[in-house]
This record gives sequence, C-alpha cells and structure tokens, in this order.
Amino acid sequence: MRQSTSVSTQSRGVGLIILLAVLAFTCFVTEWSPLWAENAPNDEPIDKRKLILTSTTQIADFVREVVGDRCEVACVLAPGADPHTYMPTPHDARLALKADLCIQNGLNLEGKNWMATLAKDAGKMVVTATDGIQPIQLDEEGTKVSDPHAWFSPRNAAIYVNNIVDAVSRLDPQGTEQYRARAKLYLQQLRVLDSWTREQFNPIPPAQRILVTSHDAFNYLAQEYGFKNEAPVGWSTGSETGGGITPDKFKKVLESIKKQGIKAIFVENTVNPTLIR
Repeated sequence: MRQSTSVSTQSRGVGLIILLAVLAFTCFVTEWSPLWAENAPNDEPIDKRKLILTSTTQIADFVREVVGDRCEVACVLAPGADPHTYMPTPHDARLALKADLCIQNGLNLEGKNWMATLAKDAGKMVVTATDGIQPIQLDEEGTKVSDPHAWFSPRNAAIYVNNIVDAVSRLDPQGTEQYRARAKLYLQQLRVLDSWTREQFNPIPPAQRILVTSHDAFNYLAQEYGFKNEAPVGWSTGSETGGGITPDKFKKVLESIKKQGIKAIFVENTVNPTLIR
C-alpha cells in the first residue's frame, strides 16, 4: 500500500509539469487579419497598428499579453516547430520587411541566429527578450553554453515581460500606460502560478523529483522546483554544440531510469520521439 501511494504521488506531481507548460508558457496561435488587401489603393496598409514579429510561440504569447489589441503580433514559428533547426522562408523575410519591431528569445535558441539575421536583412531592430537573465551554464563536451530555455521559470518569464514592455513602449510611446497596466496584471498571474506550482510539487519527496524528457530543455524548471533533469540529448536538437546523443549520455540516462524507478517519461512534440521511446 505504501509503494502504491508513493507511485501515485510521484506520477501526479510530475505530470503537473505538462499542465504548467500548457497554462503558462505554451503559445496558442490566433488568426490575424491580413495587413494588406489584394486591391488596396497604392498598396496602403489596411491595419494601421504596429506589427511586431516574434521568433517563437512563447515570445508571441508574452507579447500578446502585453499589447492586447493595440498592436498586431505575428510569429515566425508555428506550434510544434523546432527553433534550433528552423530555416527561415521567403514568407518570413516578407513579414520582417513589414514589421515595425522584431523580438527574439536569444541565448542561441534560434539556431544559427536566424531571427537576428531576418531582422538585419530587413533593416529592422531586434530586441532580445532574455536580456538581464542569468543563464544556466551547461557543459557540453568541454564547451560552456548558456541554456536558452529560460522561460520555464516564472521569475525569468517576468524578465521577458518587462523587456517586452520597454521595447513596445519605445515603439509606441502613446500606448505605454496601457502596456504597463496589462503587464502588471500578467506579472501578478505569473506570481500566482509560481505559488500554485510549488504547492503541487511539495508533496513529492525530493529524492523522487526526477524529470526525464527528450532533450535537455527544462533545466530552469528543474532548478526552480528542485527536480533533477535527465535527458539523452543536450540542450539543442540541432547539429551545433549541445545537440545529439553520445553513448555515455545514453548510458547515464538508462541507469538513472532503472535506479530511480522512473514511472513516466515525457515525449516532446518538437523532437523526434524515436530515441526517447
């Protein structure tokens, strides 16, 4: 009976990670009206609002929370797309040309700096939402890299939001009061989320807080809530430093799963599931 209770508690608690990600950090892409009509006179924009182009879905979500309906928000990546391996398209380049502001995650989340390149080629300013965050340093085969997945900590998410408020306020000074008011409300929601999450994880014994996922993307969440993160692939799914699987890494994860009696392993929707299965 004791063993059954422990397993249930662990499975229920660890499973909340998925709910956490869905509630706070997964972007739900909304439909937005075309900025140009097919036969508009002199090709004048129909929508006079500022257009903000974001690199990833979580950045787009943060921006929408701040700007509301005052600005148009577009996102390069679709839900489920992998920022580490993404290759921009001509459509992305056209969006960048139309944009008034570009916002990226930074810390090399956008593999080979594709968002900064899009903005530079279009002659547009790019804002890095992770500015001011103290990144977790990872050791990948003797090379130090900064973990780019900083939004999985609500405290870091607040830094994202404040950076976005500053950027859109410079872009549209007349909307500053509205942006700050919306951000204040959102930051309060993040604080409530953080408190709720801690309450859900508290019943899980520290020794059982082992998180196994496809790639090493949840270090900030693990650090914030006392989990040990095990992933067979490094912080990136691309071919740059941090990507790929080594025999030693694979062996280490297998041994940890067996030793700790892991009951659940999470498969990510942006990573090929073959390895983790």
